[in-house]
Amino acid sequence: MGDELMQDKWHDECGVFGIYHHERAAELSYYALYALQHRGQESAGIATVDGTRMYHHKGMGLVADVFNQSVLAKLAGDCAIGHVRYSTTGAATLVNAQPLTFAFRKGNIALAHNGNLINAHQLHAFLERQGSIFQSTSDTEVLAHLIARSGLPTLEEGVKESISMVKGGYAFVILSDDSMIALRDPHGLRPLVLGQFDGAYVVASETCAFETIGAKFIRDVEPGEMIIFDKQGMRSVHYAGQNKKALCTFEYIYFARPDSDIDGFNVHSIRKQFGKLLAQEHPVDADVVIGVPDSSISAAIGYAEESAIPYEIGLIKNRYIGRTFIQPNQELRERGVKLKLSAVRGVVEGKRVVVIDDSIVRGTTAGPIVSLLREAGAAEVHMRISSPPVKNSCFYGIDTSSAGELIAARKTVPEICAFIEADSLAYLSEDQMLAAFGVEKGQAHSYCNACFTGRYPTEIYEDLTKFSLER
Repeated sequence: MGDELMQDKWHDECGVFGIYHHERAAELSYYALYALQHRGQESAGIATVDGTRMYHHKGMGLVADVFNQSVLAKLAGDCAIGHVRYSTTGAATLVNAQPLTFAFRKGNIALAHNGNLINAHQLHAFLERQGSIFQSTSDTEVLAHLIARSGLPTLEEGVKESISMVKGGYAFVILSDDSMIALRDPHGLRPLVLGQFDGAYVVASETCAFETIGAKFIRDVEPGEMIIFDKQGMRSVHYAGQNKKALCTFEYIYFARPDSDIDGFNVHSIRKQFGKLLAQEHPVDADVVIGVPDSSISAAIGYAEESAIPYEIGLIKNRYIGRTFIQPNQELRERGVKLKLSAVRGVVEGKRVVVIDDSIVRGTTAGPIVSLLREAGAAEVHMRISSPPVKNSCFYGIDTSSAGELIAARKTVPEICAFIEADSLAYLSEDQMLAAFGVEKGQAHSYCNACFTGRYPTEIYEDLTKFSLER
């Protein structure tokens, strides 16, 4: 069954991991990718080097589907990068799975990428005119071609020159025969963290990967920073000038695991604060607070604590649901949420229920959730959303919808409430959302809220919506 039936959410495109100079590089990458599986479930891959040769393996499916003991044993070397990927419908092909690997005059190179290069179309067309032949529809390959074409003497210089040509939100990990490079976009739109494990350096999209392998978190990679790992150790350069930070608030709202720390904030704590502020801003007389699993649970706990309304587990998630080859008819399409969620009748029957969700994007599951709770006997259903209304597309590495598909871009809050047939509906305001990070109303801040406000931190190319290189 298509994702749009199963979950009315945006998806982050992928997660990345890298480890430099550890004898168990492939094995540790495997466990780290397990921890990052929530960032992408359609493909996974690992590339390693032993100083003279590059090895790689990637495939479609979950990390456990792609790798086993014998596969990992063939990935020789003490340096590795890994990738898990989520793609839009139709782009789930092995050729686009990462890391992408190439051989050119300076040796072997592998790239793993989280994000989106918003000028990929222009660069792709330019490179094709210059004779480049592309093997995939991945914007990651654009950077590989730019690096390969660089006339500068070292890979570090070639990467620095090439990355200066691209625009967008990204975190890259690049592996060569004798070095590893990690870099984050100048605005910090996509997360990247640095750590150490048993004398080796590690980088990852989230700190939860470090917790899984037992690595020590050192710090966030700074926006516009490039870190080089080689035989001389680790060194850092800033490849971009001063840019305004624009950290993605949706990482905290939905994408990241609650046990991760991103740019100085624990994700669970921020989500819980969202819930508390939501209760202050939009109280309601009710008997029980429930959260839509899993990403809304922290906010639901915060709402319950602030409102003094008991928190209960009122919705159960089927953790084994996935895609099905059966194409449902319209009736089943409308009831598809039942494959994913079940209401706990003993919790909601006869109760006035507050349902906390982190976002409503297309509006395809909020209504069925309300219906599910009413069928289980809920007397009233009040929806509270722990983020502002999503009215604009994201172009920085998220499986986004066009503005016409976003329900908040087409309907007012009362109209959405009527559409989902809730007794009431309210969203957390942008000011209150920012207050969770300690930002006072009207104060300058370092967060990207473009999907709520339409204020993008970078230029957005006119033809971007007409052409999309799929990650």
